[in-house]
Amino acid sequence: MKKKIIISIFVILFLILVAGGGFFWWQRREIKGSPADYVIKETAEGKIVENKKAGLTVKVPEGWEAKKMEMEEGAINFYSPNIELEFREGKIVLPLKKGCIIQVSLAYKKMDFSQIEFETRYTHSLLGKKSEEFEEITINNHPALKNIFETQKIGPGMGINIPYKNKVYSFYLYWASDEKENCIKEFDKFLETTSIK
Repeated sequence: MKKKIIISIFVILFLILVAGGGFFWWQRREIKGSPADYVIKETAEGKIVENKKAGLTVKVPEGWEAKKMEMEEGAINFYSPNIELEFREGKIVLPLKKGCIIQVSLAYKKMDFSQIEFETRYTHSLLGKKSEEFEEITINNHPALKNIFETQKIGPGMGINIPYKNKVYSFYLYWASDEKENCIKEFDKFLETTSIK
């Protein structure tokens, strides 16, 4: 009986050590980006956002607002002039009631289209997928994976993912239900101003 108790204690201690080691490894993993990487600048051509570390430059659509997001690896949101935002627990509530949001973020890892599509489909399923379509396209000479989707939790949207040099550049558009056409038109113009080096 004592032998079984001692073995059980050792097994429990071993599991605690393994779990603790995994937690500390997770805490010490390398975060390669941050919100500080994004710089918003006024230029003669208008306002631009630059992330020199990632080799990314985009132009802020005229009249739109750019705001850095405190997310792991960093992100930046662009809000249309007519945006009406609702926040819950410090997060934007989607779907939008009015306007458009473009979100730009980076993942510092090498992925191909099949991996990106798998992760995207998984995320959509967690959000209550209603519909999704995938298409391979080109954005400024870079192969990209486009997906148009609608989910129960965040409503409609469109994503463009560009895998390039061990990074994935993600551009997501969210729109209010009656503003899809105008938001997509602005998103297309925004993507034309995007430079990745």
